[in-house]
Amino acid sequence: MSAILISQLTVNDPEKFADYLETSKAIASRYGAELLFSGRLQETLNGVPRPHQMVVIAKFPDHVALSKWHADPDYVDLIPVRDASSDQIMTTYL
Repeated sequence: MSAILISQLTVNDPEKFADYLETSKAIASRYGAELLFSGRLQETLNGVPRPHQMVVIAKFPDHVALSKWHADPDYVDLIPVRDASSDQIMTTYL
């Protein structure tokens, strides 16, 4: 069963975040990830607005592949860049 990763984020350092995003996508592709959507918040139609300005949605073949991506040593090395360049909430769905 496919696994979906949803990241709600606010970019604090666009240059560092661009580096993070490029490398993260390359690592995720090793695990069969497919970018489904990336975009900026336009408006809240219902409910309480979320604090983040962007959302990224990626699909992995299964939860095992998603977990392996997140634990990949190359990705783990990127976490300080991610945290320095953005505030993110990452959630997974099956």
